[in-house]
Amino acid sequence: MTPSTILAPPSTPHRPLLRSPFLNPTPLRATTTSIQTQRRRFRVSIPRSSATPSDQPSVAAASPPPDVFGGPKELTGIQPLVEKLSPPLRLASSAIIFAGAIAAGYGLGSRFGQTRNAALGGAVALGAAGGAAVYALNACVPEVAAVELHNYVAGNDDPKAVKKEDIEGIAKKYGVSKQDEAFIAELCDLYCRFVSSVIPPGSEDLKGDEVDTIVSFKNSLGIDDPEAAAMHMEIGRRIFRQRLETGDRDGDLVQRWAFQKLIYVSTLVFGDASSFLLPWKRVFKVTDSQVEIAIRDNAQRLYATKLKSVGRDIGVDQLVSLREAQRLYRLSDEHAADLFTEHTRKLVEEHISAALSIIKSRTRATQGVTKVVEQLDKVLSLNNLLISLKSHPDADRFAPGVGPVSLFGGEFGVDRKMDDLKLLFRAYVTDALSGGCMEENKLSALNQLRNIFGLGKREAEAVVLDVTSKAYRRRLSQAVTGGQLEMADSKAAFLQNLCDELHFDPQKASQIHEEIYRQKLQQCVADGELSEEDVASLLRLRVMLCVPQQTVEAAHSDICGSLFEKVVKEAIASGVDGYDADVKQAVRKAAHGLRLTRETAMSIASKAVRKIFINFIKRARAAGNRTETAKELKKLIAFNSLVVTELVADIKGESSETPPEEPKKEEEKQVEEDEEWGSIQTLRKIKPDKELVAKMGKPGQTEITLKDDLPERDRTDLYKTYLLFCLTGEVTRIPFGAQITTKKDDSEYVLLNQLGGILGLTSKEIVDVHRSLAEQAFRQQAEVILADGQLTKARVEQLNQLQKQVGLPSEYSQKIIKNITTTKMAAAIETAIGQGRLNIKQIRELKEASVDLDNMISESLRENLFKKTVDEIFSSGTGEFDEEEVYEKIPADLNINVEKAKGVVHELAQSRLSNSLIQAVSLLRQRNRQGVVSSLNDLLACDKAVPAKQLSWEVPEELADLYTIYVKSEPAPEKLSRLQYLLGISDSTAATLQEMGDRVLSFGAEEEKFVF
Repeated sequence: MTPSTILAPPSTPHRPLLRSPFLNPTPLRATTTSIQTQRRRFRVSIPRSSATPSDQPSVAAASPPPDVFGGPKELTGIQPLVEKLSPPLRLASSAIIFAGAIAAGYGLGSRFGQTRNAALGGAVALGAAGGAAVYALNACVPEVAAVELHNYVAGNDDPKAVKKEDIEGIAKKYGVSKQDEAFIAELCDLYCRFVSSVIPPGSEDLKGDEVDTIVSFKNSLGIDDPEAAAMHMEIGRRIFRQRLETGDRDGDLVQRWAFQKLIYVSTLVFGDASSFLLPWKRVFKVTDSQVEIAIRDNAQRLYATKLKSVGRDIGVDQLVSLREAQRLYRLSDEHAADLFTEHTRKLVEEHISAALSIIKSRTRATQGVTKVVEQLDKVLSLNNLLISLKSHPDADRFAPGVGPVSLFGGEFGVDRKMDDLKLLFRAYVTDALSGGCMEENKLSALNQLRNIFGLGKREAEAVVLDVTSKAYRRRLSQAVTGGQLEMADSKAAFLQNLCDELHFDPQKASQIHEEIYRQKLQQCVADGELSEEDVASLLRLRVMLCVPQQTVEAAHSDICGSLFEKVVKEAIASGVDGYDADVKQAVRKAAHGLRLTRETAMSIASKAVRKIFINFIKRARAAGNRTETAKELKKLIAFNSLVVTELVADIKGESSETPPEEPKKEEEKQVEEDEEWGSIQTLRKIKPDKELVAKMGKPGQTEITLKDDLPERDRTDLYKTYLLFCLTGEVTRIPFGAQITTKKDDSEYVLLNQLGGILGLTSKEIVDVHRSLAEQAFRQQAEVILADGQLTKARVEQLNQLQKQVGLPSEYSQKIIKNITTTKMAAAIETAIGQGRLNIKQIRELKEASVDLDNMISESLRENLFKKTVDEIFSSGTGEFDEEEVYEKIPADLNINVEKAKGVVHELAQSRLSNSLIQAVSLLRQRNRQGVVSSLNDLLACDKAVPAKQLSWEVPEELADLYTIYVKSEPAPEKLSRLQYLLGISDSTAATLQEMGDRVLSFGAEEEKFVF
């Protein structure tokens, strides 16, 4: 590739398809559209740069190399002559040359041709030659001006020294325009070389002053923006060609960076006009977003470079300078804030890394924590400085992002670094408490450090609590050892003051006091009991630490209780045969030596004993039959009598021969007053006489029960199972399917009574179980006696004898008898109603006999009976309808809703009204006079219930015959009048029918016979 290229329109309409190697791989097609309406053709020399940044010379910021414009150019031919001539002299010389040529031609033509024409021909010939010489002289003027321009710019050691006045002076010297093709071509070539040299090559970053340098040089040259923009586009094409020449991946990446820098610098050089002066999208198929990315990335690099000068002692002037640089670099506030935040975070991370290296060093000295705190103080100092600057009055002039420091998004913003941050936070808290108190400024510093590290509130509180707890224990130990706490007038005030100095939660301090007390108590009970000295020592410690009584009791219950529980479990595990004098002595020693209250000791023992009781209950439930279940329950009763009773006596310090207390005595007396204990036979047996009690031995304890461990139903079922065993005896099966029942004596009922105490059953619950069994036995035999529901005198005597035999109180037996008879009667009544054998009259008789029909007969059945009764009234043939009887009395007797009853009556009356007329006509045709009268009476009864309108019929003569027949029955006048209205018979017709009498009826019958 040659150092210079020709910027000219392509010779063909289109260029071949190319892919942009810079920002977008989309294929592009170059067009012939130029930046200006008319493009000039000129030659531009561009210095070639290497594809890799390592081969490029390192230069100062925005300072081109000395030979960027090349060496001076030499004048050739007549150019030195032209350089010596001023424009007026050049014009005069041109005129003289042209005139002399004409004159010489005319003279030579006249001399050699001897004719005028020859003279004119010579003049024309030599004049043309002179004109050509004059044209050649003037034509090289722009080239000479361009050479002088090049030599002027190249001759300056510093291109920044080029002045616009000198450029204009060169143009004026030769009388050429700055828009002359050769002159402007030289200007463009110089500008292109300069821009190429100013923009750092390859992957080197911009220095920041490239834009000002280029703009200044462009203004010095006086080149217009369109021509300058064309040079920027040509540099882009050159970068593209270099990318094609390189061909490798690294070179391609370098050229991409170079192209992005060109876009960024060009955009800043031309400002807002860059959108139409620099057609990146059209020429290179680069989108607007890609251009923005190029601008953003380079602006960020420049701003990041600017930020490197900012340290921990940042001031107002630096922030203002950063703001100006941000605007100059055209960087958005958001990205500028991110970069500033990242820079401050890196400053903080340096201190954190240094602190971590110190604290993790294996060879750290005693001053290591101090150095760690120094590093963290620097972090806090920087954070405070940024917070104060954020609230500065001129904060709107500062660079964006000024505010509290955060490690989020950096090296220490990940979870795996959280433990390291906690380690530093712990070190700072430890140093803050090293003096024995927590100062207010340290609290504020800890809060800021927690926010900087991004620690959660709970995490930070856990670290502070751990360190503060240790400091509190240390201070408390010193106060106890030195005697300050014991000599204090108010122990609570002393401890509160200690918590205030350390900013320690008093509740947490109370927990520490409790923990200390528990440790002391465990040391005292190591030998299994508390001596008087131990009690006094614990009391002294409790007073000094202000431990509440409730806490003391809980500690004794947990620690001493666990030791006592172990002794109780060993005593229980010894079983019925192993509970000897040694075990009794161990229980008594533990119960009284550990200073447990009787309630606490009984609670611990109850918990262990009830677990054993539950195991017995589980085995009893898993038994295959009632006998096996009873055997397991007997084992439970024996365990309670021989082990648990002894255990309770030893805990209380009583003799096992002392009869146990009966807390339920008053309740039992109340039940006895109801005479149920004396009436039910099985209840009498569980209250044995003195002889049987002496024979059975001492009774079992009743303080530890299963009342709260089993539901009431399960406890009553177990009691009922053993009661049935007492009633039926032990059943032994023998071969061939036979079985032998062995009856037991009343001692089984004594065990039953003890079982009730173990199960925690009250006297009322026990009575209910016995009574339920007695009721069940009485009901079974009473149902057999009252199979038909009839209660005779003989059956009453038989039931009374059964009641005495079972021992069921009379009120319960009468209730069962009444229930059986009522059930039988209800079934009989429902059957009678269903078969139609029971009417309203019999219902009233049963109610007078105090039979509860409302419960015996369902409501639907009573409603059906009412409907049937009303239907009988409407079909009785009397024509009577008593509203009081139907609407009030009958519903009251049947206990049904009155409004609902009225609805039933109206519905039946409306349906029976038309049916009665049809039935009367049918009976008329059958010549059944009495049936006709009855049907008409039913019609009138329905009309009384629901007043009807006149009835219609297809054969009016039949209505007249009906009326005539009803007249002959001698009805009441009001009935006859109402029937006349219903049949639609006028008064005259009615009078005629009454006079004609039987003759009309006979004639009508003969006519009917004749028709048929």
